[in-house]
Amino acid sequence: MVFACQNDSFLKEFTTTVISCKQSKLATIKLGKKEILDGFEVVLEDTILFPEGGGQPWDHGTIAGKEVIQVIRRGTDAVHFLREPVEEGLTVHLKLDWNRRLDHMQQHSGQHLITAVINAEYGNMPTTSWWLGEEISFIELDTPTMSAEQMAHVEALANKYIREGRCVTVNSYETSDPVLEKARTRGLPEDHVGKVRVVSIENLEDDMCCGTHVSNLSQLQMIKLTGTEKGKKGKIKLNFLAGNRVLLKMEELLLRETALSNLLQNKGSMHVQLTEKIQDSLKNANKKLQTVLREIAVHEADRLKQADPKPSYSILHRKEADMDFINVFLKDFNDESIMLLLIVGEEPNIQIMLHGKPDRVAEVGPKLCELMDGKGFGKGKKYQAKVAKLKLPQVKKLLEESCN
Repeated sequence: MVFACQNDSFLKEFTTTVISCKQSKLATIKLGKKEILDGFEVVLEDTILFPEGGGQPWDHGTIAGKEVIQVIRRGTDAVHFLREPVEEGLTVHLKLDWNRRLDHMQQHSGQHLITAVINAEYGNMPTTSWWLGEEISFIELDTPTMSAEQMAHVEALANKYIREGRCVTVNSYETSDPVLEKARTRGLPEDHVGKVRVVSIENLEDDMCCGTHVSNLSQLQMIKLTGTEKGKKGKIKLNFLAGNRVLLKMEELLLRETALSNLLQNKGSMHVQLTEKIQDSLKNANKKLQTVLREIAVHEADRLKQADPKPSYSILHRKEADMDFINVFLKDFNDESIMLLLIVGEEPNIQIMLHGKPDRVAEVGPKLCELMDGKGFGKGKKYQAKVAKLKLPQVKKLLEESCN
């Protein structure tokens, strides 16, 4: 089945007939949690809402003014999931979310163009899959590396073909047609029925594809390759932007540069140099802070050793310190007779160390950890934990009860 959205990717509205409407459930993920939606599976005589496939997500839109939640292909049918029913046999009007469709067309045709250029220039980097993401897309290439020079060459050629305004055409063929033998493909779906669509870029490539595409490369506006990442099994992911996404990214970067220019009080060309200078200053400041904190740790340990009379327990909290402060303190202070609780950091990232007689530490440590909403472990005279809440009044009470 070749749907209306595939025959004409630029259709924004369409009228058709409802073939079936059946109650169903849809499993979705919302905010990282699974959610089951009650609704209806609607099959139409034809549709301009693209069903998910070929690496391209489904379209958004409405049927008779009712929101379409999902569209999938099942055999020769496009199945639309709605929260509300529509009457079988009814003539209905479809409206497409055109901005989303245009974005998907630009990314999908952009992928075809990039793949075609890579195949023409570097035949040993075949495309094995691709992904159309919400912000950025990637092409998986069967190669362990792609150099910056190769990326620049591919990007330059792709944009050259866009400026030339090469035509993009879509034709459908019977599966027995010899034309298909020359078309690039990663294989048809197992349940494919009917004609096979071939998307052709003028004088560049022919590729079997079910997706929606632009009719001329000029409609892509521009291609930008943004880098590579390691993929699976020695492959790489080539990230890219096409069309309006390039403009949106440019706007985002300009806003960020303006904000940084205001903060750094200098122009964009100086940002790296000024940031490196700030990092060096911060490193020096941190070194000096650590030196001061070690001196304070030794001073506090000596002060506690000289206390007369000796306290049964002691609590020391340094918000600006880390575990190094605790280790320096304990190295100088080696007295198990005082139940010692050292605390560094601020909520909700606090680290504690309980130090004292092993039997008392084993008893009090887990109680402190539970009281302060944390996770910890103990060994001998030490119990260490990461906790979320300070709760000093309750902590003092627990230590008093344990030491008396």
